[in-house]
Amino acid sequence: MNPVPMNLVENKLKALHDDAEKDDARMQERMANAANPPTGEPIDYENIYLPISKEQGQGIRKIIVENACKQVVEFGTSFGISTIYLADAVRRTGGKVITTELLDSKAQIALQNIKDAGLEDYVEIRVGDAMQTLKDYTTPIDFLFLDGWKDLYLPLFQLLIPQFKSGSLIYADNVDMESTQAYTEYVLNNKEAYTSQFMHGGKGLLSRVL
Repeated sequence: MNPVPMNLVENKLKALHDDAEKDDARMQERMANAANPPTGEPIDYENIYLPISKEQGQGIRKIIVENACKQVVEFGTSFGISTIYLADAVRRTGGKVITTELLDSKAQIALQNIKDAGLEDYVEIRVGDAMQTLKDYTTPIDFLFLDGWKDLYLPLFQLLIPQFKSGSLIYADNVDMESTQAYTEYVLNNKEAYTSQFMHGGKGLLSRVL
């Protein structure tokens, strides 16, 4: 485990969480100033964090460390808040985070944020459609974090099933949203393959491969 000052990580996370609290104001400004109203496409959220909460981040970090997860895959980098939590965890377990972000502009900012936290050695960012950037991923997965475009949860999960093993963990955020229900129902209905529990007020779903 390479030394990274804890205050470097925590100070960066605090600054990012504080800035993310301005998401609503940024979205309102985007709607007010747009020549065309937002249509809900990814580009509409180019300047929006849409982050996990501090509680979620700390919880996920703890899960990864306690289960000694090394190979971590993230769907949805955004500006890197969740990625920093993941990277700080694998720093302790001797692992690596592979994360994917659709928008190059967000990926570049995320990379700088990760560098600011001193964790760039633990992260590889792949830019583009996750169904493409992860289609050739062949390393067994210890922990998968789903927090990108919601209707891609299930197809991306199914794409990565060959890389799961007994004990692989999958944490899906925003499972309280209708657009994630296909994924949630698939996992919950396959009780012979996965055990699952809702976390963080029903916002997250943690599943374990049997």
